[in-house]
Amino acid sequence: MSYDVIVIGGGPSGLMASISAALHGGKVLLLDKGDKLGRKLGISGGGRCNVTNAKEIDELIRNIPGNGRFLYSAFAEFSNRDIIAFFENLGIRLKEEDRGRMFPVSDKAKTVVDALIRKARDSGVEIRIHQAVDRVVYREGRTAGVRLRSGEEIRGRCVIIATGGKSVPHTGSTGDGYAWAEAAGHTITELYPTEVPITSREPFIRMTGSRRA
Repeated sequence: MSYDVIVIGGGPSGLMASISAALHGGKVLLLDKGDKLGRKLGISGGGRCNVTNAKEIDELIRNIPGNGRFLYSAFAEFSNRDIIAFFENLGIRLKEEDRGRMFPVSDKAKTVVDALIRKARDSGVEIRIHQAVDRVVYREGRTAGVRLRSGEEIRGRCVIIATGGKSVPHTGSTGDGYAWAEAAGHTITELYPTEVPITSREPFIRMTGSRRA
């Protein structure tokens, strides 16, 4: 069987890419090596899922460490306001908290995960879990599909790598996509953590927080 689009990775990026491709008329296959989709999304925001921020674009970009101006083009295509409208159209009521952070009224990330999976299925996306990808297949300089670790080869005109980074290995984010992107000719820059937890036994510290490295 052949697909217009094969998406590798069932996190928020993979689900959104699958939904968008299907809504634009593509025959879409979503593959994930885990036993369920949206695992990392399910623990985001302390389990409540901070879906976006309601502040104006200029203010958001000013508060991104480093040079956040590269995000202007992305926000021009799909802004934080579009994200809010997207989830509200899925029936998820959102609320604004401190510093513009937007959470589902349910305070449960599962609400967001379930809505995305439901939208993907309703849009005609074929979903397959327990499907570990070995490599992206290229023929004559073009994407031809993917080969699974089981040996099965699936044909596809377009492959979207949405496997995430190496930040939370126990959720499946183990950096698989870097090698596939490099095989396609992309340059992989040095990887390093930008936020890490710091714990202390000092009695004057009452909580564990995050600090930028």
